[in-house]
Amino acid sequence: MLTRLLQFRKSVALLLFLLEVLLALTQGVIATPKVFEKPPEASGHICPTDLAAAVEEVTSRPKFKRARWGILIQTLASKRTLYAHEAKKYFIPASNVKLLTTAAALRELGSQFQIRTSVYGTGTSPSMNNLRLIGQGDPSLTTVQLKALAQQLKRQGVRRVQHLMVEGGNSSEPAINPTWEWEDVYAYYGAAVNRLILNENAVTLTLLPQQFGQPLELRWDDSIAAKQWRVDNHTITALAGASYTVEITGTLGQPVLQITGHLAQEAEPDIWGLAIPNPGRYFLQSFQSVLAAEGIRVNQVSVVPYSPLTQPKAELAAVESPPLAVLLKETNQQSNNLYAEALLRKPGNELTAGDGLDVVKQSLTELGVDPRSYVLADGSGLSRHNLVTPEAITQALRLMARTPEAEVYRSSLSVAGVNGTLKRRFQDTSTQGSLQGKTGTMSGVSALSGYLEVPSYRPLVFSIMVNQSNQSASARQEAIDEIISLLIRLRACPG
Repeated sequence: MLTRLLQFRKSVALLLFLLEVLLALTQGVIATPKVFEKPPEASGHICPTDLAAAVEEVTSRPKFKRARWGILIQTLASKRTLYAHEAKKYFIPASNVKLLTTAAALRELGSQFQIRTSVYGTGTSPSMNNLRLIGQGDPSLTTVQLKALAQQLKRQGVRRVQHLMVEGGNSSEPAINPTWEWEDVYAYYGAAVNRLILNENAVTLTLLPQQFGQPLELRWDDSIAAKQWRVDNHTITALAGASYTVEITGTLGQPVLQITGHLAQEAEPDIWGLAIPNPGRYFLQSFQSVLAAEGIRVNQVSVVPYSPLTQPKAELAAVESPPLAVLLKETNQQSNNLYAEALLRKPGNELTAGDGLDVVKQSLTELGVDPRSYVLADGSGLSRHNLVTPEAITQALRLMARTPEAEVYRSSLSVAGVNGTLKRRFQDTSTQGSLQGKTGTMSGVSALSGYLEVPSYRPLVFSIMVNQSNQSASARQEAIDEIISLLIRLRACPG
């Protein structure tokens, strides 16, 4: 009886409590619980006179106390400066350098320029005395194009070759920029650049877990490239749920990979992109392999330096790259370092990368970019020796917008929320589709520069760089994106 009475009293108390809560809600005393969602995009317009305070609210936050910001925001047509902060000072620009490299390449070569890779020969089919492939540094060349060359030779009746030669870069030209960091040069994004580029001079290595306690399985996507590496595999398959600890490091001056750490049994395959140590040899062996697959036997092979003085005989086979307009999209939208370095060499024609930098500077100076506003050490931005001002970038962007190749240049850039390195940024915001730009990221460095179509204002050109920051790349990126979200809200105000 007592138990039933207590249960009855509890039920009555609960009912009374619920009635009180309901009454409070109807009277507004207790706020209706909210469903937590993604914070809405900031609304409301911003007058140009209020822009400086809004931008500096972002850049002056305590977490950026020791960082350096370089910003220049201008109207595209009238060159009116809406905001500037250390715009004439040098910054490490990371991949924003590609904006300068591609501008010069487009001006010097034209949007329809294609890179032609040719094979010459002496002798008479079916037995040739020699075949000579002359590499022209086509960054888009793959094994598919090599097979096309082999098939062209086969259709001409070639069956035997006494000596196969592939002509590579100048022996005096380093394939790897000496100012790049060592940890970059064995990764796919730091691959060597020469006249013999195949499959972007990179190879994919996949690590797969095995039974507990066993080393991880190593699986290469190209057996010819795999032979160039000696691998010290010190990995272990860990129990399910173990944390990821795999590390791959190169050995200075040697084609040796040290692989350590562990991968859990149920983990997904771990994929790494690695640079090929000897691109010339890889190119030669790959070409020899595809020739053999077409029934063309080769007796002797060699990689030889390129010699512009040697006059080639009749062209037997050839393939061409896509037009430069297509190559520029891969360079800027995907921030492809190898493409940028290859294009750096093309304006200089047969010159070295260093001379290519001189041609880039000359071209930009003719365009109207102040030659004192930047110092270039490479074409991709991988070097920390590059020094560029926000002013130089905005000058290049504005001046390129006035050239006949303006649309090709702009189309090579990533579109916010749509493609390239900006695909996952600004999605479902008013900036999506309105920003065409180039990102740049390395440790301590983030940059974003480009064109912005503002719905209630004029088209803008801008460059934002942050250096010497101890914040994560995502924190730097979020701050830059906040500044862009301010710009998209600009409108002309009276007074």
